[in-house]
Amino acid sequence: MSLYIRLVTALSRLGGVFAILLTASAALVVTQMVFMRYVLNASTVWQTEYVIYALVAATFIGSPYVLLEKGHVNVDLLQTGAPENVKRTMKLLSGLVGIAFCALLAYSGWMYFHEAWEGGWRTETVWAIPLWIPLLPLPLGIGLLVLQYIAEIMKLFGEDA
Repeated sequence: MSLYIRLVTALSRLGGVFAILLTASAALVVTQMVFMRYVLNASTVWQTEYVIYALVAATFIGSPYVLLEKGHVNVDLLQTGAPENVKRTMKLLSGLVGIAFCALLAYSGWMYFHEAWEGGWRTETVWAIPLWIPLLPLPLGIGLLVLQYIAEIMKLFGEDA
């Protein structure tokens, strides 16, 4: 296994752990929010917004780990009965399409993040956090997803194939 594959695998696993932590923190914040509202009759300001941003971030940052573990939706009806060289070609083509789509998404996400950073944009809520914070997981997670797709293609033609 090449150094690139090992490095991207480690980054994807780290993203998976971070996604789990974000999801767990969202669950804790929801619990705290329910307690504040219904037990203490206190208002909540930031909790709903945090939960939304944390779960979206977990989705993007955890996606490379899902690809690493072959957890994405996969229609393999045609692959099941195909010869090995056809399977490899189909996997290569789907990986290239995935790279193209994710690269465009990561680029546009980066441009949006950069505009928010440079413009000092903030959310239009009471919490009013800088908008670059919830926008960063898109280019970060999808950019890493591109790297994971490249690693998966490399595996197709490496020793592990």
